[in-house]
Order: sequence, then structure tokens, then C-alpha cells
Amino acid sequence: MWRARSADRKEGRIGTAAAHPPRLECNKLQATRGAARLEPRLTAIKAGGDPRPILDDVTTAHWHLREAAEVARAQGVDPALGLDLDEVRTRARHHGPNELPTAPPRSLAALVAEQFRDLMILVLVGAALVSGVLGDWVDTLVIVLIVLLNALVGVVQAWRADRALLALRRLAAAQAVVLRGGRTHRVAAHELVPGDVVLLEAGNQVPADLRLIESVQLRVDESALTGESVTVGKQTAVPAGETGALGDRVNMAYKGTTATQGRARGLVVATGRSTELGRMAKLLAEGGWEPTPLQRRLSVFGKRLALAVLAICAVVFGVGLLRGEPPLLMLMTAVSLAVAAIPEALPAVVTVLLALGARRMVAVNALVRRLASVETLGSVTWVCSDKTGTLTQNRMRGEALVEADSGRWSAAQRGAPAASELLQAAAQCNDAQAAPGAGWEGDPTETALVELAALAGVDRTDLQRRWPRIAEEPFDATAKRMSTWHRGGAGEVVGYTKGAPEVVIPLCEALRAQAGARPLDRAHWLQLAEAMAAEGLRVLAFARRERDAPAAPGDTTGLQLLGLVGLIDPPRAEAAAAVRECRQAGITAAMITGDHPATARAIALRLGIVQDPGAAVLTGARLAAMDDAALAACVREVRVFARVDPLQKIRIVRALQAHGELVAMTGDGVNDAPALQRADIGVAMGRGGTDVAREASSLVLLDDNFATLAAAVREGRRIYDNIRKFVRYAMTGNSGEIGVIFLAPLVGLPLPLLPIHILWVNLVTDGLPGLALAAEPAERGVMQRPPRPPGESLFARGLWQHVLAIGLLLAGLCLGVQAWALAVGDTHWQTMVFTVLTLGQMAHVLAIRSETTPLWRLGLRSNLPLTLAVLLTFALQLATIYLPFLNPVFHTHPLTATELALCIALAALVWVAVEAEKAWRRRSAA
Repeated sequence: MWRARSADRKEGRIGTAAAHPPRLECNKLQATRGAARLEPRLTAIKAGGDPRPILDDVTTAHWHLREAAEVARAQGVDPALGLDLDEVRTRARHHGPNELPTAPPRSLAALVAEQFRDLMILVLVGAALVSGVLGDWVDTLVIVLIVLLNALVGVVQAWRADRALLALRRLAAAQAVVLRGGRTHRVAAHELVPGDVVLLEAGNQVPADLRLIESVQLRVDESALTGESVTVGKQTAVPAGETGALGDRVNMAYKGTTATQGRARGLVVATGRSTELGRMAKLLAEGGWEPTPLQRRLSVFGKRLALAVLAICAVVFGVGLLRGEPPLLMLMTAVSLAVAAIPEALPAVVTVLLALGARRMVAVNALVRRLASVETLGSVTWVCSDKTGTLTQNRMRGEALVEADSGRWSAAQRGAPAASELLQAAAQCNDAQAAPGAGWEGDPTETALVELAALAGVDRTDLQRRWPRIAEEPFDATAKRMSTWHRGGAGEVVGYTKGAPEVVIPLCEALRAQAGARPLDRAHWLQLAEAMAAEGLRVLAFARRERDAPAAPGDTTGLQLLGLVGLIDPPRAEAAAAVRECRQAGITAAMITGDHPATARAIALRLGIVQDPGAAVLTGARLAAMDDAALAACVREVRVFARVDPLQKIRIVRALQAHGELVAMTGDGVNDAPALQRADIGVAMGRGGTDVAREASSLVLLDDNFATLAAAVREGRRIYDNIRKFVRYAMTGNSGEIGVIFLAPLVGLPLPLLPIHILWVNLVTDGLPGLALAAEPAERGVMQRPPRPPGESLFARGLWQHVLAIGLLLAGLCLGVQAWALAVGDTHWQTMVFTVLTLGQMAHVLAIRSETTPLWRLGLRSNLPLTLAVLLTFALQLATIYLPFLNPVFHTHPLTATELALCIALAALVWVAVEAEKAWRRRSAA
């Protein structure tokens, strides 16, 4: 119906019962007879009868397929009056509060307990206990301090992540306006029950799943639930055609979405867990956190190492007894060797590396919820990204227009479009309102049209003053068009119509040009509209006509086509660069969205996810027809998935994982949450994302910047490289220590080291130098190499060969200096073995900073913490040799200058050997 234009045009806003008596002005529902038929059942319920025959039906019916009157009957409510308070209390007892279950915050005790579930930590605790029983309190203290440091860092990081997410959830409590007993009430959203009549207006968040019974120009932003960036026009009639997708159910409004325009009434048909939002929560509850690749690798490493250490220590203890060594000494040696063989600094180094990585990520607005997820990003082989709000800006923008005289303008061109009547129509046939500060607010499509007109110099405020609106025909989801009428200063009346091209163009009688009307080739303009839609644009057609007075509702005679305007949710400026960097790193980027296939393909083409304009798009309908085997056969050939639902997103992730891919899933909506949790790493948006998505993720991008993902991949690869460097360093040193103790008796040499020597070497070498490896910068080309296979061992790519070879070399150098000193009668042989073993590991840690780049190219200043740690270790070793009060503690003797020079020279051979290995790697790679 036409509505007169007045200064108080917003009187339709829902407020009180007096301002809005309970009558239905648009799509009016006649439910009186239905309410009368329900009276016997309502009377029985009020008398204490069982409400479940009505209420259980609430959670099972397909409400969008049922007429509004039928829904009211099933709900047992008169829409003109709403539920009475007694009925509300009855239903509240049955259904519970309208809220989703949330996990209680983790207690401090739980956070601490989580830090002691790792096998390596438990082995260390056992080693500390054994050392304490044997009276070795120094080593016990060292191990305890390392374990506590690891636990402290992990607890602090988890606590900070929990607090940050709690702050994100502390928004104003949702409210709802309901009709109860014929009067309107404002209540907390969690108090709603099925059957409540809810009043919506622009700006409200939908508090429950509603079957609409009245809709006046209502448009709803459902992007958080469906992934659609365009708001959805709502109506009350049962939709025709396919209604499987939530976005097609135009007579429903779902919990968690937002009304952007108009007003409406709806019957609550689902609350809490029964809502579509609740279904997402159920999917999340059925999921669970999968261990990260790093956790799996460290777990396997810890188990194998524990068994190997126990076996070696048993052999050493047994061989020592057979040689006649004192049992207590051999027991102390075996325990010391066990402590030395276990890289107890590894958990601390891994935690520090991950914590430093998390700190770096916070600097670029990324919150790490699970420390191990930082490293996981360095392992991913596929990034499956949601489109709306993640790759795109989640706001519409005028992208192109076509008019009779000037041809097509595109945003890709330089400059602004020329002002024309087409843009005047876009500004006038528009309900966007000026925002309090600057810009415009309202439906994203309409704000985009006003901004496009302003870009061409069209002053909408001045235009409205000169051509005020005198009448309007609101947008109708069935007619797919809206019209406005404006009166000029001379009394002339002009009407503008906008709508879907397939609706407006056939209604037009001519083409409007500057010189006047021209013949209209409808087929040509329809083809233009289809071509623009194929580019991913949302296309609107505009027409005009002149009359003495506004036409009657539904009268479309005299329309002249002004042209077409194409809108798009534009890609983020930085997203294309991030996609390109991921591709260079060997990571496949794919788009998984609930949006239209043409739009998804167009955005993917712009971002470089696909290069072929005709690239295949797998839709949700086709995917639903596939079994798991068929999906697995084609999933790695597709880069764009459109019109998919949450369960299908999980199927896609699982199909990729079945091929051995390590999958990262990014998203911001409720519909993304189950897939975020099921993926190897979920990355949620913190600013525009939903709480559900953030709870399901391992990483939260606080600024919603997709480019941060590329930075996270780089950081993850750096962290894993540095973990491998520490394992290479620690295990090589440990194998050298084991070799010295194990091989000496076999070659007829006395026990070369005492337990205090082993524990000291273990302390000074695995301590500061090992931790300083956390500061090692990323190697050159870290983002130009392919991701490592998800199942790759920590010892892959030659690491275990390096550990054995260099460990044997170090052991051979120690035993060689021992044999030489004994042969020449040098009584300082044990001190020399002790010194070669310590300094050899310092030479080794400097050489392994890169697997290919020589030390002289890296420079000692590129990792100052490591350089300082090596110098400090060297000074401490000299202190054990040359400070008299330490000689009896460590059973050492001052070395002569010649003896010290020999020890330094032998240790330097380790550095030479590693640099030779790196040179061989460079030649092999070339």
C-alpha cells in the first residue's frame, strides 16, 4: 500500500502497545478462528494439564513450510494477545532458558593440571624424584625449576586467552520486546519461550527463531549464520521452490541475526538448543580438539626417547658392574646419564618459542587461544576460508553501472562515475539514513547506492530538499521492487523504481536518455544484467516516469529504463597479497561459503584463488548428492565451494584430511564454528566474528585481517624450524655424552666423566644456549618452500643422521683426547674431556643456526642472545677449571695454555664438520 510521506515517517517503529496496537498492517494474519479452536487445549493446560503435546511439536516442525495461522494453532497462542504470564511460566519450566549452554571458565587448578599431561614433563618429574632420592639436590632443583617455568608460561598464556575471550562476550545483555496478555513488555532474551510474540525493529538482534506473522519492509542481516553478505528481505507467506538452505526461508528470522530495516512480528518457534544457533552449538559439543602436529610429534618423540634412555642406562649400569666399578657410582652415573640424555629443556624451549610467537602475533592483532596452534599454521597445506567478512569487507560497494548514454562505468577505472539521473534515482529511491557522525546507516545495499551517488557528486540532502518524497511503495519480496515519488519546485512529479532486472526491465516501455526516450531492447539489457551477475555483482535496475500525481499501487505503466547498477561485497585489499603469499609457500587456498556460486567465483578470481573465469564451483546441492568416496575423489580439484551448510563444511574438511592434508579453516560466523573446530587449526575473526566462532577456534584475528594469516604461517614455520634446531642441538650433545660414557669401557678406557660433569654439561649447554635458539630469526626463503608433510617426524630430512654422526664425532674427539692424555701421562685428562665436551657443544650450536646458510653469512649479531649465551657458557666452563674453590666441587684441575688450546681446537672441529655438511646440502640442492 502507498504510505504518505511525513516528517514523522518513522512512526512505524515498534515501541509500546499504545503506539502500536496489536493489529497486523502488512501481510495481515487472520488467526481468530485458529485461536478459538485452540481454546479447549489452552484451558486444559492452564488447569494443570500436560503442555508437552503442544510444546514438543515446537522443536520438530518445519515452521517455514506452514501457514502463519497453522503455526499459531500449533503454538497454542492468539497472535493478537500473546501468551499470558501463567502460560509463559509453564513453558519456561518445560523448555528452560533461551540460551545456549556454555562451558564454565577453566579454573586455575585445571589450567595447571593441563601443563602436566605431557609425557616429557612426567619423565622429568620422575628424574627429579630419583635425583632427590640419590641426594643430587642440584639437579633436582634445576629440573623442578624448568618444569615450573614451563607450567607458568602455559598457565599465563591460557589464562590471558580465556580472559580476552570473556571480555569479547561481555556485551550488553540481549533484550526483546514481546506481546504478553495484550500488552508489550521488554524482557531479557533468555526469558523467551516458544509461542511468545516478538516485536522486531531495525537494529534489533533476533532473540530466538521466529516464524514471521507480520513483515513491514523487514530486512535481516544473516551473514553470521548463512555467510550471505546481502541482507534478506522477509515476508510472511510460505516460500515457493527450494527452501533447504536457511537463506531461502524468507518467512523465518533466526536467533543471532540482526534486523537492518523495517519492522516485524514473529512467533517464537524455537529457543535455546532448539534454534539453528543451538544446532551449531551441538555440532561443536560433538566435536573436540584434535592434537596438533607438534603435540603428536613431541608425544612420539618423548615415548621413544624414554624407552631408549632406559635401555641405554641399563646397559651402562650392567657393563660398569661387570668391570668391577662400585655399584653406587654406576647407579649415580646411570641416573646422571638418564638425566643428560633427556633434553629436559625441550618443554621449556617449546613453550618459550610458542609464547614468544604468540606475543608476536598479539602485536599484529592475533590472539592465540592454544599455544601449539602457532606452530600448526606453519604446517598447513590447505587454507579453507569463509568469504563474507574474512576475504571480503562484509559491506556492499557500488562496483559498476550501465546507462543509455555513457555506457558502462567500473570501479576499476580511475575517477568517479559521472553524475546522472541514474545516480539521482539510486539516491532518491532509497531508505538509507544519515548516521549521527558521518556516513550512512541502513540496509547495506541502500547505503552502498547513496555512497556511489555521493562519489559522483550527488548531494542527497540537497536532492531531498529540492525533490522531497511524497509517496512510496515499499519493497516487496514477492514483487522484487520498490518505488518512490518526488515533487519538484514547479509542481512536477517524478517516480523512481528499483528492483531486480528480470522484474523491472520487462515492465519498462522505453529507454531513458539525455535527449529523451529511446526504443528499448529488453533482451539486450537482460543480457547485460546477466553478464554483470556472472561477474559476481548484485544487479539492480532503475526506471523513472513522470505523472501529475503518484500512481496507484501496482501501476507500472510509463516506466523508462535508466540503467543498471552492480554492487559487490569487495575483497579486502590485503587478502589478495595474503593468498599469493600462501600460494608461494605451497599452501592451497580454497573458499567455502554459503553465498551464491557466481559471487563466490568472482571473488575467488579477484583474489587469485582461481585463475580461470570458468573454474568449477561445487555447490551444496551437488555436494549433498555425493557420498564420501565421490567427494574425496574431487575435493582436491575444487577451489570454490558455494551454497554449503555447516555440516557440508565439515565434510569438506574431513575429505581433505583423509588425503593427509593439514587443514586450516578461517571464518567469522556461527555457520563456520563446527568446521573451525574440526579443522587442524581454526582461525576466527575477533571484531566482526561471533562468540561461537571464537570459542571454536585456536587463533582469533582481533582486527579481522586475513593478511595476518600469512604472517602466522611465517611465524609457525620459524617456530618449528627453531624447535628442530634445538632438538638437533640437544640430541647431538646428548648422543655425544652417551657415546663417551658407553664407548669408553668398550675400548678399555676408564670412566671419562663423573656424574657432576654430566649434570654440569647438561645444565650449561641445554640451558641458556638452548633457550636462546628461540630468538633465531626465520631463515631465508621460509615462505618459498612447500609445507612439510603432516606425518613428518621431528628427525626427518637428515636430522637423525646428523645427531648420530656429529654425536659420534664429539664422542670420538673426547675419547681421543682422553687416550692421548693417558698415553703421555697427562693427569688432567678428565678435565680435558670435560672441557672438549662442553666447548664442542658450543661450537655445534653456533653452526646449526641454519641448515644451509654458513655462520659467516648469518653473522653473530643476528641472534645476540645466542652469542651472549655461548660466551657466558664458555666463561662458566673456564670458572670450573680456574677458580680454586670450584676445583674440588667439579673434580677439575687448571689446564695449561697448550691443553686449553688443544681443547678449543678439537671443539672447533665440530663446527668445521657441520659447516661442511651444510656446504654439501647447498650443492645437493643446486
